[in-house]
Amino acid sequence: MARSQQASQELTEVLNQLWGLDTNRFRPGTDYTISLQGRAGYVAQGSNYARDRAKAPLFSYVNEDKLKSIETYAHFINLLDNYETSTGVSETVTSEELQENKLFIDAIMETDVMKCAHQYLVRKGQSPSDRAQFKRQLYDIWFRLYHRDRSGGEDSCGFEHVFVGETKYGKEIMGLHNWVQFYLQEKHDHVDYKGYKARDNKDTPDEDDHVLNLQFSWKGLVKPVGGSFIGVSPEFEVALFTIIFLMSTEKMTSVVVKVDEYMLELVVYRHGRSIGTSFPKLLSSNNRDL
Repeated sequence: MARSQQASQELTEVLNQLWGLDTNRFRPGTDYTISLQGRAGYVAQGSNYARDRAKAPLFSYVNEDKLKSIETYAHFINLLDNYETSTGVSETVTSEELQENKLFIDAIMETDVMKCAHQYLVRKGQSPSDRAQFKRQLYDIWFRLYHRDRSGGEDSCGFEHVFVGETKYGKEIMGLHNWVQFYLQEKHDHVDYKGYKARDNKDTPDEDDHVLNLQFSWKGLVKPVGGSFIGVSPEFEVALFTIIFLMSTEKMTSVVVKVDEYMLELVVYRHGRSIGTSFPKLLSSNNRDL
């Protein structure tokens, strides 16, 4: 597996370009404040008990006016309430929701982040240069409904899984890798942050890290560890994971890249022509105060 361990140089360059263009990213300590608290413990497979190593919420403060005033976040937040979280329960998509999906794609396509991602994918022969066709491609990847649970109807899509989160048979949490959703769910007392995950004490994250491995419970279920970008814009996540999705045909793609100061493993699972799930795993950050 040595090949996948080496940061893919070209991908690293593109992702750092996107990082640099992400002007809608929230600044730690200014636009939001997090409180990491304790290091989360081990949770047995299938168990829904986790010792709470964090008495307070993860997010102490988020500038909500800023969230609502930036178009991509505002449209993103509109999408979060459109899904039935339980897999096996068919999604009903209203025409209004279809419109919201399209408005979100329209909004992110106006950002430099998505323009850069689009240009790269066109250069790589993975996406049509026509903007309308590219938007359709994005729609298929993120919003096309599919069966995640064989017994049910069309119960899921990439966007729902990655950004909103789902529950499987009422037994486990799937997805929910987005900080805005995490913050809003925490604010409504649906999410209880249990602590950060780190391999050892040298690996301790700090409050201004833009990538974290978290443990939390949601709707009574525990997620032993979930990787999440913190503070980045929705367009950054869509751009990054769309590129990884389109640059590979594997069922599961994992690339190790260095973005800004973070050594990350970016994981994407495909579900046919759509994203099954995608998330970052923080391997290390080089701004440790040693």
